[in-house]
Amino acid sequence: MNMLLTYLLCAVSLGMTFLYGSTGEIITEKVGHLNLGTPGVMCVGGMCGCFAIDIFRDMLPPVLLVTVAILACFLGGSLMGLIYSFLTVSLHTNQNVTGLAMTIFGAGLSKYGMYNLTKELLDGGATGSEAQTSFLDATKYFRYPFANNEKLQYCGVMFFLAILIALVAAWILKRTRLGLHLRAVGENPATADAMGINVTAYKYGATCIGCGIAALGGLYYAMDYAGTAGAYKDIEALGWLSIALVIFALWRPQLSIIGSTLFGLLYVASAYLPTLFGWKLPQHATYLFEMLPYVVTILVLIVTSLRKKRENQPPASLGLSYFREER
Repeated sequence: MNMLLTYLLCAVSLGMTFLYGSTGEIITEKVGHLNLGTPGVMCVGGMCGCFAIDIFRDMLPPVLLVTVAILACFLGGSLMGLIYSFLTVSLHTNQNVTGLAMTIFGAGLSKYGMYNLTKELLDGGATGSEAQTSFLDATKYFRYPFANNEKLQYCGVMFFLAILIALVAAWILKRTRLGLHLRAVGENPATADAMGINVTAYKYGATCIGCGIAALGGLYYAMDYAGTAGAYKDIEALGWLSIALVIFALWRPQLSIIGSTLFGLLYVASAYLPTLFGWKLPQHATYLFEMLPYVVTILVLIVTSLRKKRENQPPASLGLSYFREER
């Protein structure tokens, strides 16, 4: 029972990384942008947040330090979204190619930056007072108020912030005029433009905000869930799962909360299920468990395609550039 509880708590906590990424991607896709650069955005967000902690760790109290790190992360992600928007909205570049380029750029930049930031730790060079003043010392602030609870230590401030953002995003998209305009732009930008909606502004705004939210997933994983010097190496892979979760959640942020938990359960299954059920599996067989989130996503995609319900389909203009002169 103790092992099962640990498995569930670990899965739910890891799922918040996916929740940040998927919520941000849903907001972006609602205006018709298929941003495959989300993994790179999450990498850059984690890097920006960690650099902010390293710079201000001796200047600010814990509450402000966490706040500044979250803001730096959000701004870093938003900047990536601004670059993506400029290329795809203003220059009309291919969204798929641009997104992949953003992922390669973001992942490479973050690995270079984080390696230099953590070089002493990774090489074993940080000792004594140096190790204590590392940016990783701020992990306990992110895990507040459960920093000293072994089972709940990952359920810190950013854990609840992820759920709050998803619920607020769902309410805005479904219940407000702003959400109606966002969905209109994603479904038919020409019609939205004819109604007086500034399509370019909505595309820029939704993409930048969505990327800012997705970036928080990188910071959450690095500073809250993992809390290790090499955590940045795993963020890109988690970003791809966040994109898959968008399909699983049928472009609804509230369903992403459930989906992120399921993805967390599937992702860490290889570490817990063999022990829970007494399975004796060869080491290489455990890698098959890591396929489960993608297999489930494919099954959901097949089922929703067969049912052909419009509310379960992506925005009609997803991935398509809008040329105003053709209206």
